[in-house]
Amino acid sequence: MSRNAEELADKIRAIAGDAPVSIGLILGSGLGHLAGAVEGVAIPYDELEGFPHAGVSGHNPNLVIGDLEGVRVAVFGGRAHYYESGRGDAMRLPLEVLKALGADKMIATNAAGSMVPDMATGSIMCLSDHINFSGLNPLIGEQSDARFVPMRDCYDPAMREALTRAALNAKVEMHSGVYAWYSGPSFETVAEINAIKTLGADAVGMSTVPEVILGRFLGLRCAAISTITNMAAGMSDESISHEHTKAMAPLGAAKLEIVLRAALPHL
Repeated sequence: MSRNAEELADKIRAIAGDAPVSIGLILGSGLGHLAGAVEGVAIPYDELEGFPHAGVSGHNPNLVIGDLEGVRVAVFGGRAHYYESGRGDAMRLPLEVLKALGADKMIATNAAGSMVPDMATGSIMCLSDHINFSGLNPLIGEQSDARFVPMRDCYDPAMREALTRAALNAKVEMHSGVYAWYSGPSFETVAEINAIKTLGADAVGMSTVPEVILGRFLGLRCAAISTITNMAAGMSDESISHEHTKAMAPLGAAKLEIVLRAALPHL
């Protein structure tokens, strides 16, 4: 744990209180409004040295500490992506701070493109595994032997079970599948989508995998849910763009919020 993370955690506790955080939530494109459901304190990233800037429209660059469904949470209203700076470890400091605040779990959310015909725009998908199609890794440069992180069951089976049960109880359809990380910022070609699909991916996006690798490195139990904002290139006649992603994200975000609220007390 870096000294800067401990100092930032002390600063956050002075603002939001000393109660330890149970779980962290990382919100993807178009999902920043979920931070408003938390009863607590919002701290702008600009006030937390080393936190990412608001480099992507559709993100809400605030750290919100408070209660959601009776659970103490830390909600990251925005994330840094590899494609913004070329740094795969851009979210390392925020996740170190999450750990320093007492959390032992995190849930990442993202906007993704579907490669499954029955998983249409507006669907949500709980990640069962991922394919690091980019080949990049946020632990490159880490000097300790802790960099050799085992990734089997990196999406914690017990957390996935709780999320799945919550979706069933809330009567919300939630798919399960493999997510492929593509570095971005350009969208994938039809040939790339065909390649990823052949490898076994069900959805593709430009985030989440680095955070999950970092989370496991830090000893956090991890889960992730995608909101499907489009069909991947070549899968439909949709015109794919970031504006389209932001416009479609609320369709799945409503379902995602229901599932998260139902699952949190059981996580």
